[in-house]
Amino acid sequence: MNAPQLVFGWHDWLDLFIHYLMLSLLSLGGAISATGDMHRYLVEDKGWLSESQFSESVALAQAAPGPNVLFVALMGWHVGMNTGSLAAAFLGVGTTMTGILLPSSVLTYQVARWGHRNRELRAVRAFKLGMAPMVIGMLLATSWLLATASSRGGNRDWALWLLAGASCLVIWRTRLHILWLLALGAVLGALGFV
Repeated sequence: MNAPQLVFGWHDWLDLFIHYLMLSLLSLGGAISATGDMHRYLVEDKGWLSESQFSESVALAQAAPGPNVLFVALMGWHVGMNTGSLAAAFLGVGTTMTGILLPSSVLTYQVARWGHRNRELRAVRAFKLGMAPMVIGMLLATSWLLATASSRGGNRDWALWLLAGASCLVIWRTRLHILWLLALGAVLGALGFV
């Protein structure tokens, strides 16, 4: 289901850009960790994307080779296409990608330089150790959001959860490449098992 035709003014593009600037500074562990707030903003608050467009953007970008931040470009693309204009789709990609990459890149560069110069300080070591639980928590929140958004209900969800759990165990305990598991999931989905 597609989102309704949108009418965007310059203030809407500015609002989108500023929101992604702020999300950039929140995205500890990568842009994927801010997916929950992107969903709230784009789907629930603004209605600029449909639930399926949001989920498809994340799924497609994660399955595609390349950096996982590509889902941000797809969200911008969908927002622009929902206005009915190809030019707006490219503007959406530029707006969201610049917004998500600019602050975090500048901040990361500056902090990395400072952290490298002061790597022996107790505060720097404590900061590095303290960031791991935060990143894991944000990734788990994103996983839960994506899992429940695509929930079909009924008796078929158990197969999806079983497949997800088995995939986690295989990735954790073997050296099997994740693309083989994605291919297996695609085959099982095409055959109607999940």
